[in-house]
Amino acid sequence: MGAVESTEGEREPLLAPSQPEAREHSREQPGSSRVFGRRWVVLALFSTLGFLQGMVWNTWGPIQNSAKHAFGFTSKDVAVLVIWGPVGYIPWLLFVWLMDKKGLRTSLLLAALLMVLGSTLRSVPIPDLQLRRWLIHGGQLLNGLAGPTLMSAGPLLSTTWFAPDERATATAVASLFGYLGAACSFLIGPLAVPAPNDTQVVNTVTHWDPGQIRTHIQNVLYTELGVITVFFAFALLYFPSRPPRPPSVAAASQRLGYRSSICRLLSNVRFLMMALAYSVPTGVVAGWSGVLDMVLTPASVSQVDAGWIGFWSIVGGCVFGVAMARFADSVRGILKVILVLMLAGASLAATWFTLTCLTRLTHLLSTKATLYTSCILVGIFVNSSIPIFFELFMETVYPVPEGITCGVVTFLSNLFTGLLLFFLTFLSTELSWLNWCVAGSCLFSLLLVILFRESYDRLYLDVFVSV
Repeated sequence: MGAVESTEGEREPLLAPSQPEAREHSREQPGSSRVFGRRWVVLALFSTLGFLQGMVWNTWGPIQNSAKHAFGFTSKDVAVLVIWGPVGYIPWLLFVWLMDKKGLRTSLLLAALLMVLGSTLRSVPIPDLQLRRWLIHGGQLLNGLAGPTLMSAGPLLSTTWFAPDERATATAVASLFGYLGAACSFLIGPLAVPAPNDTQVVNTVTHWDPGQIRTHIQNVLYTELGVITVFFAFALLYFPSRPPRPPSVAAASQRLGYRSSICRLLSNVRFLMMALAYSVPTGVVAGWSGVLDMVLTPASVSQVDAGWIGFWSIVGGCVFGVAMARFADSVRGILKVILVLMLAGASLAATWFTLTCLTRLTHLLSTKATLYTSCILVGIFVNSSIPIFFELFMETVYPVPEGITCGVVTFLSNLFTGLLLFFLTFLSTELSWLNWCVAGSCLFSLLLVILFRESYDRLYLDVFVSV
């Protein structure tokens, strides 16, 4: 396993059953008493909060033209509003430590509370636009601080609650619902908030003044605040950290401590290779999709059409990702093959989109259909690779706890997102370089995955040690 292989002791169950218990267990149906139906409630609640966190994070990108007219935002302001999501990962070590020491419940409740506070701050209806902008920035930052838990704890939840043949599917649902929330922002924002005159389709004569646009945005903020508050109350009433009995041998086995885990990860060359393969394309595509309206405006794509493109690219990735995760649960040991195919498709689609946007130089056909297709394919291939990456991480670095491993890689992903958006604040006049970054990141990741040597230590424990 990379620089240091797991030992036989680390592969042993945490609590060995006594002889009477072992005989009793041998008479049970495999897994019948260790998997609980409430796991689906836990998964649904966690995924919904991740959905809402992603939706709040991506509030402003899809309506950036409307926000400029209503609140006086500039292109740099919109980029900074998106940057607050990655900035929320700066204290990631604290959130990972809390997850490791206090469990899922405490971590999730803190994340949900931060979301409630952030949404409240954004919704304060004060007439001073300068102060209002500062409150909106503060609210986005608090929402971003919920990201390290909601984007990292999916594999921990799946290992803690789900059987080995359901883990990849549960990981896919828990990790992709945040992206689905961002996708819904592409749909909800442009449909609920009217676009200013300069982004209306041809022959439209409706005129919207900044006050009317501001009222529509305020209604969206109030609605998001209300929904988040309701699900925070649900989590407060019921969200256990773990089931009464573990669902697998791996879930009950010993894990490394916090410091030992960090040292093991940083010394594992194969993990670092895959961490870059995951974080570079997902980070770049996340930043790119957050300002997709700005990217597509030079191609004469309206705010509503850009919203639909962003929506279907992420929704397609989520649906395809869950389907591929279910396939990976059925046919084990082929995670690398799946990733190679996904990243090859992403590289081709990103290159196609980039060249299409440069139609004056490449003379490629640039229509709404080609822009839709190429952009949606990028989102499908990159976003659907996320749960597959997560499962391969867990197999590669076992017995490092899932929350710590995913905390590291999601921090790196958000670091690349933040760097991309930081440069965007200075290079916002011409955005073709941003499209080239997407294509290059996918090719870079494909090369690293091809060179990677896979192993399945956790699967070995569940399949052979349990037998």
